[in-house]
Amino acid sequence: MQVDKAANRGRRRPVTTGERGRVTVTAPIETTGAAAEAQPEAVLEGAGKGRIEGRSLGQIAWSRFKKDKVAVAGAVIVVLLIALAVLSRPLQALLGLDPNAFNQDLITPDTSLPKGSWGGMSADHPLGVDPKFGRDIATRVLEGSWVSLVVAFGATILSNVIGAIMGVIAGYYGGRVDNVISRLMDTFLAFPLLLFAIAISATLQGGAFGLNGLPLHLSVLIFVIGFFNWPYLGRIVRGQTLALREREFVDASRGMGAKGPYILFRELMPNLVGPIIVYSTLLIPTNILFEASLSFLGVGIQPPQASWGGMLREAVTYYQVDPQYMIVPGLAIFVTVLAFNLLGDGLRDALDPRSR
Repeated sequence: MQVDKAANRGRRRPVTTGERGRVTVTAPIETTGAAAEAQPEAVLEGAGKGRIEGRSLGQIAWSRFKKDKVAVAGAVIVVLLIALAVLSRPLQALLGLDPNAFNQDLITPDTSLPKGSWGGMSADHPLGVDPKFGRDIATRVLEGSWVSLVVAFGATILSNVIGAIMGVIAGYYGGRVDNVISRLMDTFLAFPLLLFAIAISATLQGGAFGLNGLPLHLSVLIFVIGFFNWPYLGRIVRGQTLALREREFVDASRGMGAKGPYILFRELMPNLVGPIIVYSTLLIPTNILFEASLSFLGVGIQPPQASWGGMLREAVTYYQVDPQYMIVPGLAIFVTVLAFNLLGDGLRDALDPRSR
């Protein structure tokens, strides 16, 4: 069946009967002369065909982060450094490298300096050899990478766990609990950390807690650096918690009968992940420098284990006649710290656009 209706102006499309007796009304189009104008029904005809999906906070942060080319470059360098540190020992075993292998034939007996120019650089030793024993510098830098990253990541995790828990408790409960934890933070911050770390590390060099050698040195550095650095993150988390505890979702949890621990770890802590991640990426390079400083002073990683700070300590004697030995580990520390700082700045801008 087809029905025609006259319009006051122009003409309209007919109303047709579709399948199974259903009436299908097509969008009427009015024409005035040569111009055609779509009616509101025509605009709504395509509604529902394309679905607009919302983006999560993680997707929004990732889209912002990708636009920061400098931060992306820092992230790429960080990933490469972590991969090299993780694969350090397997690569040495695969290529037959030994960071402690002596090559006295590469050292000039009269001057005790590497043969050739640029610190003994060659095809077999692309970054040269050290002037004392002729050990390959590239292999020792590769060996020292995992030591620095293990200490930095371990100390960061320890300080973040303590700082996040203490900070969120102080900020949520307030009152006397906040006063006690805040004064504890002030006490830790008043410690001369470097002197304290030197004293503890020097005291425990022989052995303690059933450990000795490299496991002991790593454990002591992680404990000293991580345990005495937690107040910095604790203050940040406390300030964020003071603002979050007045939000509606916290009041709703209280109204539904949620207890303090549930609110702390299920409501508040997920909202603090962003600041904690940003602070971690900025704390890791600080811990790398701290470990290098202790090793440089002789109370960190002990020889013959390679470490970037230990290599700098050994290079002090030769930097005037063989600067190559100091430049290489110094550049390794510089590039690592710079990459983590660039990554941290990019994450801060991505997770908190108001910080721009």
